[in-house]
Amino acid sequence: MTKNKASNNTSLFSIPVLVAALGYFVDIYDLLLFLIVRVQSLKSLGLSEDMISNDGMEIISHQMWGLMIGGILWGMMGDKKGRLSVLFGSILLYSLANIANGFVNTIEQYSICRFIAGIGLAGELGAGITLVSELIPKEKRGIATSLVAGIGLSGAVLAYFIAQHFDWRTCYFIGGGLGLCLLLLRVSVFESGMFKDIQHAGVSKGNFFMFFTNVQRFRKYLLSILIGLPTWYVIGILIAFSDKFGALFGIEEPINPAKAVMFAYVAISIGDIGIGFLSQALKSRKKALYIFYAITAIAIVLYFNQQGGSANQMYALCALLGFGTGFWAIFVTMAAEHFGTNLRATAATTVPNMVRGALPLMVILFKGLQHSYSYITAAAITGGVVMLISVVAAIFTEETFGKDLNFLEH
Repeated sequence: MTKNKASNNTSLFSIPVLVAALGYFVDIYDLLLFLIVRVQSLKSLGLSEDMISNDGMEIISHQMWGLMIGGILWGMMGDKKGRLSVLFGSILLYSLANIANGFVNTIEQYSICRFIAGIGLAGELGAGITLVSELIPKEKRGIATSLVAGIGLSGAVLAYFIAQHFDWRTCYFIGGGLGLCLLLLRVSVFESGMFKDIQHAGVSKGNFFMFFTNVQRFRKYLLSILIGLPTWYVIGILIAFSDKFGALFGIEEPINPAKAVMFAYVAISIGDIGIGFLSQALKSRKKALYIFYAITAIAIVLYFNQQGGSANQMYALCALLGFGTGFWAIFVTMAAEHFGTNLRATAATTVPNMVRGALPLMVILFKGLQHSYSYITAAAITGGVVMLISVVAAIFTEETFGKDLNFLEH
């Protein structure tokens, strides 16, 4: 199938878009499941309250390191072997890792499973966004990728409700089973025409090091990563540890972090779909991004000013934080639009996973600041630093709305 025929015949509700959305749905279920069952699972392994907080953050960090490494591996494969090879391979790996996760009995085993699952989970979004971006006409590209992310992110909601009715080990088994079932749907998806057209082109494909051999290319790559940092600061620190923040804010009713994740991801799904239409209306990725940055900044300020508040207030603010950071699809789409066909999957797959992999660095800053400041103040300063970096990066990022993707990197 040539690129023109694929582009003209692929609608917003075609099989590739649907399968990419369902793939990301299962991906998010598995990615966020640990945050949802963290307390329940670690308690069952005999950890104390302090150990649940400390070891829980370590396990999250290990999963994020896996995502960063996997992002590089799957991204290179996506440009060398095709977008579909990543969709098959990544889902098989993280499905098996999640099934294995249901059998762990020690923290070490738990960390290893989350690390391996992280490697597998790294490939789904980037390959899906790349495939949809190359199959959908450029006029509808932003809406299509937003639908993929918006539908996919609701996987966190399913994970929450599954966790309310099943033991945490069963939750991991269900996640692995969903992934294996999804493999059957992959058969109906066709490869990107743009990728097929460069198979015999005399250019390097999937060369991760090309991002660092050209100043302009490296600049685009670095900025693509930095604009996404607020998403995992919000999810990995403010939402994941909302129970501890709630106690320090003096909220009498204990906060359920799983419920906080659920509210946040319902709002993220809405935000991701909304920003796609907003970007379309404004004819600009950057203007839409600035609006969602402003919502995120306001939500962060309100989050740190809820002393003596209520649990419902905390959940509402988690939802507002989620909506504000609902620019995940647009920022990954921008990464795909920045680079040529021979590097596009590598960019779209590594960029979001570099952002996820930056979470341990944010945690290091957060913990380091606690030597001089309180837990709450250290978190607030970390958030201020992250938002400042991202806003400056967005200012220097080029506009990619309506960009023709039929080009190569040399």
